[in-house]
Parts: sequence; C-alpha cells; structure tokens
Amino acid sequence: MRDIGIDVEVPTGEWDGDENCPFHGSLRLRGQVLEGTIAKIGMQNTIVIERNNVRFMQKYERYEKRTSALAAHLPSCIGEVSLGDRVKVMECRPLSKTVTFCVVENAGGVL
Repeated sequence: MRDIGIDVEVPTGEWDGDENCPFHGSLRLRGQVLEGTIAKIGMQNTIVIERNNVRFMQKYERYEKRTSALAAHLPSCIGEVSLGDRVKVMECRPLSKTVTFCVVENAGGVL
C-alpha cells in the first residue's frame, strides 16, 4: 500500500493484480480531484460519473442546471459500488480513449 498524495480512506478490498491501481499498482495520480455520482456501471473496471453544475445566465437573470459525465477507472481494491454512490476521482494519465480519471474513494450512498 502506498501513499497517493491526498487524504482519502484506505481501501479495504482485495487487490487482483491490476497495474492501474493507485494504491497497489504503478498508476500515478496528478491534477484535478473531482466528486460525482455514479451513473453507469457497465464496462470492465470502468464507471461513468455525473457531475451537476448550476450556472447563472446573466441575460435571463436565471440559473440553469447542467450535467457533465466522465468515465473513470474503478480499481478492484475500492470494493463494491452501486448506482447513486458518491465517489471521489483524481486525474491520471490516459488509460483509454475516454478514461483519464481513477476512483480513489467511495463515499457511499450519500446524495
């Protein structure tokens, strides 16, 4: 188990030899730390998280809601996750065409 550079809970799950794990493997993390809600769990070791943004439209003097989605690698040591869980992700090198983030903490079903 190695220190990844930010203050997060240490995962308690089993490591299956995945080299793209920031805690047990050789994946280095850098850059942004984001939080979001799990929207899809369908790909192998990958989840899609949604982030809700509220921005002010000056012309109409109203607020609008926007949603952005991003794909993130899910290491096996993080454990079981389900739809609606809040997760913390951190930027890493590109792991595939769309995956440039890795899950570092599961906050559970807190919405």
